[in-house]
Amino acid sequence: MEKTRIAFQTLGCKLNYAETSTYERGFTEYGLETVPWEEKADVYLINTCSVTERAEKKCRNIIRKMHRVSPEAIIVIAGCYAELRKEELQKIEGVSLVFGAKEKPRVVRDTMALLRGEEFKEIEPKETFAAFSSEERTRSFLKVQDGCNNFCAYCTVPFARGRSRNIPIEEVIAQAEKIAESGIKEVVITGVNTGDFGRTTGETFLDLLKRLDKVDGTERYRISSIEPNLITEEIINWIASGTKFQPHFHIPLQSGSDTILKRVGRRYDTAFFADRIDYIRSVMDPRPGEPGANLKPYVFFGIDVIAGLPGETDELFEETYNFLKDRVKPAFIHVFPYSRRPGTVAAGWKDQVKDSVKTERVARLEELCRELNTEFIEKNRGRHSQVLWESDVKDGKMGGYTGNYIRLERSYDPALVNMIEDTII
Repeated sequence: MEKTRIAFQTLGCKLNYAETSTYERGFTEYGLETVPWEEKADVYLINTCSVTERAEKKCRNIIRKMHRVSPEAIIVIAGCYAELRKEELQKIEGVSLVFGAKEKPRVVRDTMALLRGEEFKEIEPKETFAAFSSEERTRSFLKVQDGCNNFCAYCTVPFARGRSRNIPIEEVIAQAEKIAESGIKEVVITGVNTGDFGRTTGETFLDLLKRLDKVDGTERYRISSIEPNLITEEIINWIASGTKFQPHFHIPLQSGSDTILKRVGRRYDTAFFADRIDYIRSVMDPRPGEPGANLKPYVFFGIDVIAGLPGETDELFEETYNFLKDRVKPAFIHVFPYSRRPGTVAAGWKDQVKDSVKTERVARLEELCRELNTEFIEKNRGRHSQVLWESDVKDGKMGGYTGNYIRLERSYDPALVNMIEDTII
């Protein structure tokens, strides 16, 4: 008897990838066979994103394509788009099940009930559920938190994901131990507002980091994204004291203009942001005269920026550009054009920025990103770092990332796959 075939498609953030991977393991336990989403399957599961209009359009196009390829297939929709516009998705031809944010624990069970022709049984909705990715051999994304209480004027995430909440540290550690047992060497801690961990359990983010650091088998950690006001000096000092956490920080800025930051409801200003970056560098960067300072790598900073937020004049954009170029000087800039999202406060503002202007600003920031990234790599040239080699092979070479997130390549050596090697950048 042929196995039921299921295909997965994930849109959006790493948190979605962790959740999709968890769904996949659940379906595998029921005996379903995973196939590439481009192939004909009996079940398709799409984990959706709603951050931009483009992400929602892509989701609708994928649904229609899957229905054309397999008209009889069950199509299951989960994720943020499913939470925000459930009725809209239910009306698309071919869609069988749509699961909102609090219905995630039901995805596997209800889909299997539909496959078997069984009745759905009501269950008590859970606030959140544990999840981690397992597709990569070298790296796993571990979900530790969900939801957000910030309600920034431009963002739908609190509506799509709900209020900030988390599972207890013991549950996180149980997931981390499973990852370590699988042989994966690196874990990326992820969440919607990761640094807000502990809000629903009375624990702290630092409590979590200290427990994770003790998990046997995991050799290094990264924090995927953390708000500048939540990465405290205490956390920074502990990371710098000699832990498995790498000198790599992803910190959202969104705008380098205090006018814009205040208007959209961010919980810091540029002075605070710059001071936080300065403090991390003062504690973790090589210090002149320090033994081995000429070999120690510099801290990597990835910064999120939204181009063209409502009210961003040419002058205010220049404030952002110059703040990044002359003051913060990150290693990488994640640039996003502002997308007007229904239901948000900013969507109703009259001073929207033209799409053509947003496109120009994105291009300028991306060019600045290339310049800053090149400078960062050259600044680290000749310094020691540990690179985790991956299994991907291209033109006879394998790649991997250093602790401070510089990608290196070398001739392929199967003995080095999923190994950490001391390397000179």
